Amino acid sequence: MANNTADHPPGNSVAEGNHDAEFGCTVMDLRELMELRSTEAVTKIRDTYGDVQGICRRLKTSPVEGLSGNPTDLEKRHAAFGRNFIPPKKPKTFLQLVWEALQDVTLIILEIAAIISLGLSFYHPQGDDSNACGQASGGVEDEGESQAGWIEGAAILFSVIIVVLVTAFNDWSKEKQFRGLQSRIEQEQKFTVIRKGQVIQIPVAEIVVGDIAQIKYGDLLPADGILIQGNDLKIDESSLTGESDQVKKSLEKDPMLLSGTHVMEGSGRMVVTAIGLNSQTGIIFTLLGAGGEEEEKKVKKGKKQGAPENRNKAKTQDGIALEIQPLKSEEGAECEEKEEKEVKKVNVTKKEKSVLQGKLTRLAVQIGKAGLIMSAVTVIILILYFVIDTFGVQGREWKAECTPIYIQYFVKFFIIGVTVLVVAVPEGLPLAVTISLAYSVKKMMKDNNLVRHLDACETMGNATAICSDKTGTLTMNRMTVVQAYIGDTHYKKVPEPEAIKPETLELMVNSISINSAYTTKILPPEQEGGLPRHVGNKTECALLGLVLELKRDYQPIRDEVPEEKLYKVYTFNSSRKSMSTVLKNADGSGFRMYSKGASEIVLRKCSYILDAAGQPRVFKPKDRDEMVRKVIEPMACDGLRTICIATREFKGEEPNWDNEAEILNDLTCICVVGIEDPVRPEVPEAISKCQRAGITVRMVTGDNINTARAIATKCGILQPGEDFLCLEGKEFNQQIRNDKGEVEQDRLDKVWPKLRVLARSSPTDKHTLVKGIIDSTVGGTRQVVAVTGDGTNDGPALKKADVGFAMGIAGTDVAKEASDIILTDDNFTSIVKAVMWGRNVYDSISKFLQFQLTVNVVAVIVAFTGACITQDSPLKAVQMLWVNLIMDTLASLALATEPPTEALLLRKPYGRNKPLISRTMMKNILGHAVYQLTVTFTLLFA
Repeated sequence: MANNTADHPPGNSVAEGNHDAEFGCTVMDLRELMELRSTEAVTKIRDTYGDVQGICRRLKTSPVEGLSGNPTDLEKRHAAFGRNFIPPKKPKTFLQLVWEALQDVTLIILEIAAIISLGLSFYHPQGDDSNACGQASGGVEDEGESQAGWIEGAAILFSVIIVVLVTAFNDWSKEKQFRGLQSRIEQEQKFTVIRKGQVIQIPVAEIVVGDIAQIKYGDLLPADGILIQGNDLKIDESSLTGESDQVKKSLEKDPMLLSGTHVMEGSGRMVVTAIGLNSQTGIIFTLLGAGGEEEEKKVKKGKKQGAPENRNKAKTQDGIALEIQPLKSEEGAECEEKEEKEVKKVNVTKKEKSVLQGKLTRLAVQIGKAGLIMSAVTVIILILYFVIDTFGVQGREWKAECTPIYIQYFVKFFIIGVTVLVVAVPEGLPLAVTISLAYSVKKMMKDNNLVRHLDACETMGNATAICSDKTGTLTMNRMTVVQAYIGDTHYKKVPEPEAIKPETLELMVNSISINSAYTTKILPPEQEGGLPRHVGNKTECALLGLVLELKRDYQPIRDEVPEEKLYKVYTFNSSRKSMSTVLKNADGSGFRMYSKGASEIVLRKCSYILDAAGQPRVFKPKDRDEMVRKVIEPMACDGLRTICIATREFKGEEPNWDNEAEILNDLTCICVVGIEDPVRPEVPEAISKCQRAGITVRMVTGDNINTARAIATKCGILQPGEDFLCLEGKEFNQQIRNDKGEVEQDRLDKVWPKLRVLARSSPTDKHTLVKGIIDSTVGGTRQVVAVTGDGTNDGPALKKADVGFAMGIAGTDVAKEASDIILTDDNFTSIVKAVMWGRNVYDSISKFLQFQLTVNVVAVIVAFTGACITQDSPLKAVQMLWVNLIMDTLASLALATEPPTEALLLRKPYGRNKPLISRTMMKNILGHAVYQLTVTFTLLFA
């Protein structure tokens, strides 16, 4: 990528010459630096800048305090280094959309026929020649209309223009709305930076070079940067390099962090060095943009040849970051080929999702074939009648001067035939679907559903199963410690600090304050009398709340031990289920480690426990079993999450910190706390609505099985007396896997129909469950599965599901990117709203279909019967076109924008195999058609 430096964005060219005085490095210096990797980058930083602190000094920023946030300083940085914005692809102009609308085959045929009709209408044979040409019954024009013969051709052309303009306007408004949705998604994206020493969240677009950004597990990096401080940091760089292995980042080996990559583990801070078009994402985007026109031509060519659409188009809904193609690494071609296969696979599943679209396509093809046959038969009958009547019954001879007249007749018959076809083909269907989906998406935003993929809206209407997280979705995610086990005593409420031995209390407070993310804080309430604000990880907020209840303060402890002094951090992840922080003792004699995590897991690693006197006592397996039975299980049965807090002292020589199994062992248990996370008050009713609507709700959580069972009962997922399964992840895997450890669908099919709670589960278990339900043939029809997720590792399950819901508040960027819908309030009730809107889309389309097919059937039969009996269509081409136009637009608007009602949740899902036109609809269509035909034929022939 060395050649990239020559083509920097034009926006920086003016600033390039004058910002050297302001900052100690230029845009190009930083771009060249960010193109380096690993030891090469470390060497360059050391040789040119001294260290990362040297880069901060040149960028006039503080690694601890960050930028001042002064508007003048920010503006100077914008002028010098650009803005964190990658311009979207230029939208199609209205004229381009008009041109695309004109490409419709039936419209082209009508245009040609109308022009011929218009031209021939000005030809009239002179004198007796007119009589010699004969006069077919219902000729081209009656004598009184002969002077206005051009009107029909002109009117058809005018109708075509109106149809084209309406189509183009709808496409334009659809594109505008889509861009509005994109803008909304981008505004929702915020990132954590330090300014004036305060940790704040700002929109990604407002990040500037020199910002100190805090990065954590699950983040999608919005800019390039260099690591200042990191804890166990691992990055997924596959979006840029194509390499699937996670890359460990550290100041000594590889401190380079690139935009568009995902933080898979750990946390840290970085100084932002490149943004927007100067970042690695921006450079690749610029390269892709350079070949954009050629790419479009290839796409169009591919479409004509029936090839699948270019993958970039399918990905535009996911934002710019997803448009990036992987750079070729050493195994470049192989990676690219693999990536393409994966993308095609993903695209196929996305396309298969929309049940309604598939049914509509099949219906349109069937109606189109029927319409084509009817129009062809109509034209043939009209021509035969004309030929028989003129040359047979009237006995006229073919004369050369009469040829234009005959052609005019044939053109008229052809126009009638094409018009029958136009009316027969339900061209309004795509418009009705688009309007209905667009309307639903807009309204769903008010119901806290930010839709990223339009088809997900309709798919939710067919959902038969929802696999939901517990924390934050079913519960309020406002956690508080309500019970504790400290010094051999089980407290049913938080004890007074005097009741705890000072040594134990100090260890407990220090462990909680230091062994938690420093971004997690409890802030004063925004309004007087309100609840304190919980910022960051909610479980850690509960523990910090316990510190405050014990009349201690965590902040002075953190000030005394800043993040820079943390020697080693083992961050929480789904496999570890714990977090540990190592500090070097002040006297240099050794190290102390603080740990916290799921009680069953951490207690298994404890060899000692603090007794009532605050002294460590040997903790035997039988003691642990007794504690689980007498303390942890009762807490869990009350619906509490149990967290164990422990410590370990390391003396002598420094251990091998990479040997986790050895380090996270031989711990001393300080205490066990029970954390309450109340069920959202509206959730039981929402789950009851789902069950009435034929949707099975399953809870998939990482919590203890007793806690999960208690919460599931409170929510109504489990009802007393029901024979449903509650399994832990380990037991679940034992039941569904064979001796080789492979998942067997037959085994899974015996488990999932009765499974309601999956506890102590990993993201892999969630993916296995979702895939198993989708692939199952139990019950004869395929299940339509919705899944909620918030973690980085939930990505595969969210992608595999028919509809993936990511949490807007607690969800990571990775989860949001893999999702179809973002729940902006993290509330299960919003999923029920999505079901209502999905079913409403289906019903709206059904209403439109019923209306349009009734009109279609009547118009086609009247035109066909009239042609057979009177040798002319009772409905003129212009009249039918106008009926078609009004029907397609106004009817679509009227019927596709009706709001949903609770009544939609009183029926079961329609299912994937239910025909689009039900028996009731068929009766209504035929009944209305018979009535209208009776009235029309009475007026015509009576």
